[in-house]
This record gives sequence, structure tokens and C-alpha cells, in this order.
Amino acid sequence: MQSSTSQSSEYSLDHSLPATVGKWASTLLNECARAISDKDSNKIHHLLWMLNELASPYGDSDQKLAYYFLQALFCKVTETGLTCYKTLITVAEKNYSFDSALKLILKFQEVSPWMTFGHVASNGAILEALERETKLHIIDISDTLCTQWPTLLESLATRNDDTPHLKLTVVSTTTKVKSLMKEIGQRMEKFARLMGVPFEFNPITNLNQLSDLENEALKVEEDEAIAINCNGALRTVKIEERNAVISMLKSLKPRVLTIVEEEADFISSKNKFLSYFDECLRFYTLYFKMLEECFEATSNEKLGLERECSRNIVRLLGCGNESELERELTSERREKGKQWSKRLEERGFSSARFSDDVMDDVKALLKRYKPGWSLMHWTGATDTNRDEEEGGDDSNGIYLTWKEEPVVWISAWKP
Repeated sequence: MQSSTSQSSEYSLDHSLPATVGKWASTLLNECARAISDKDSNKIHHLLWMLNELASPYGDSDQKLAYYFLQALFCKVTETGLTCYKTLITVAEKNYSFDSALKLILKFQEVSPWMTFGHVASNGAILEALERETKLHIIDISDTLCTQWPTLLESLATRNDDTPHLKLTVVSTTTKVKSLMKEIGQRMEKFARLMGVPFEFNPITNLNQLSDLENEALKVEEDEAIAINCNGALRTVKIEERNAVISMLKSLKPRVLTIVEEEADFISSKNKFLSYFDECLRFYTLYFKMLEECFEATSNEKLGLERECSRNIVRLLGCGNESELERELTSERREKGKQWSKRLEERGFSSARFSDDVMDDVKALLKRYKPGWSLMHWTGATDTNRDEEEGGDDSNGIYLTWKEEPVVWISAWKP
């Protein structure tokens, strides 16, 4: 075991690294993760010390990345992840309110298509699947505070045929969102009246996990045309229960099932710490740099999103496999689009292409934001060269990319 004064690393106590050097956070964090994997205690302590000197929750994206990953790595080394995570959650829930949560989401949607990309594509697919139907039932499994649905209500209000009746069932398993459901319902009902759309709000808030959802709670009627929208929901399901949940959704015989998930794989390498760490670092590096470019430096909403990431990172890397935290740990178990596609196909779903009209709406959306965002099809052909590639196909979904990196996957499916 090496002493802290004779490190083989290119960084030593006498070689401080200025915060202006590019990508220093990833370099030091990777070295620290490698030292943890090798159980090199002297090197671990030295790198944790160096990261602590350079990191800051109020600096640039590298300093913030270092700060939040340092917190998670320290929890892993000291086996304090569970305590730390519970503290972070308690503080977050104490300061949570409908107004602050809505303000954060709406600001995020204003400066970045990270959320609105899925909303626009999903709404387009749902409206087309339910066209000419008079009794609609949308089952929304998400924690987006219903910010997706006002534009859909506007579209229903302007349909050429008679305005349909809409039942919106919202399923939430998140404690802090459950507490807001009454206010969310009141606002949705008020907006539906304004739009002249007959509307029924059916919240389901008595679940601890999505696998507990039963058909009876959904209040499905025989003459209803059903659409199911899962936005960031499937990753909250325990890995061993995901196929059963997908089968349950199929049993509802929806006209369309829309899936929105962030493009990351946090399950394949769970038992290989370095590979797992690399994927976490890759995803959150993209996310933090995106936030830095999209928001003003002093934005409170940006700080809120970063703190949410800090809780996720501690949960992913610092908590190990404590059984007491098993349910919470599942909420960060992301899979990539190709993995979700395989699960859906194995359970009897068939992929559905997005129409040209929906694709045009998505393209128009991206033009509203700063350069750097683009659309990528399932085959990997970007929107700009799709016509040149005969294999260009969005039958298994489309990706939102940032700086040419896929970050969000959206797809539509039929049973």
C-alpha cells in the first residue's frame, strides 16, 4: 500500500490542480473510484482531500460535479450513505411546496427541452391514437405535476368533431407529489372548464410502488378509449417486477402506450463498481453541463435541480444494498431505450412510429431552444441526415440529444 507522500498518481499533495483546468473533476473522481475499488486507503484519503479542496456547490459544473460525487464517494467509504440520504430527503421534503415545485418544472421547460420533448411527442401520439373517440381515458404514471396536459386539453377543445369527455387518472408513488394531488386536481379541473372540455380527475395516491397498482383503482369503463403515459415511471419499478408491470399495462388494452425515459443504464453493471461509477459519471456530467449552459448562473431553479441530482448520486453510489432503502434505490434504476424495447416486445407490445405531423411538432419545439439540441432516430441517424440513410427509422422511438449525446428516449407502443 502506498503512502500519501509517494503517490503513483499524476496528482500529489504538492501538485495542486487549479479549478480552471478542463475536465479535472472527471479525472480525479475516476481516480478516487479506482482507489476505492482497489481498497487503497492512503490514495482514497488523499484524493478525497484534494476533491474537498477543489469542489463547491456554487462553482462551475466541474466544481459542482466534484462536490456531489465527493459526497457520494465519502458515504461509500464511511458506510454512512443511508443516514446521509435520509437527511437529504428530509430537508427536501420540508422545503417542498406546490408553488416551488411548479415554478422549478416550468422554468426547466422554458430553458431546456429535456422534459418538453417527451410531452410533445407523447401528446401527439395520444391525440392521434384517440382521434374521433368520444370518451377518453388517459392514465398518467408520472411525477410531472400534470404540466403535460394543458396543451392536450387545448387540442381537444379545438377538435373538428364534438369535444370528447376526458378522464385523467394520475398515478403517483412519490410521497411529496402525493401531498400536492388535491391542488393539482383543482387546477386541472379549472383549466378544463376554461377550455370547455368535460373532465374527470382520478388521482391514485395510496401506492408505495407501481407494482401495487390494481385494475380496479383505475376505474376503467368498457366504452372508454385508453391511453397510458409513463414518464420516468418504469425506472421506479424493481427490476424483477418490471415485466409483470408491463404485462399489467398491456392487459388494459390501451390504444397507445407512451414511454419516456432518460438514456442511461444503471442496472447492467450494478455489481461492477467501476463500470457502474463510469456510467453514473457520464450521465450526470452531461446533465450538469447542460444545466450550466441553459440556466443563468444564479438561478434558484438550477440549484434545486442540482440538489435533486445530489440525492440521486448519493442513493446510487453511496448507499450500497441496504435493505431498508431498497424501495428508494429502485427509483434510479434506469435502463436505456434498447433495453426497455426488448422488455416491451417480450411482453407483447409492438412499436408504433411517430407520424410526420408529430415529428414536425418535435422539430419545431427544438428550434425554440439554444443550439446544441437535436433529434436522433432509433438507428442512430440524426434528423439532419435521415433522408440520406435508407435505414433511418423511428419505429422503436426517438432520442433527444444534447451535444450529439442521447439523453432522453421517447417511444410509442400498441398491445
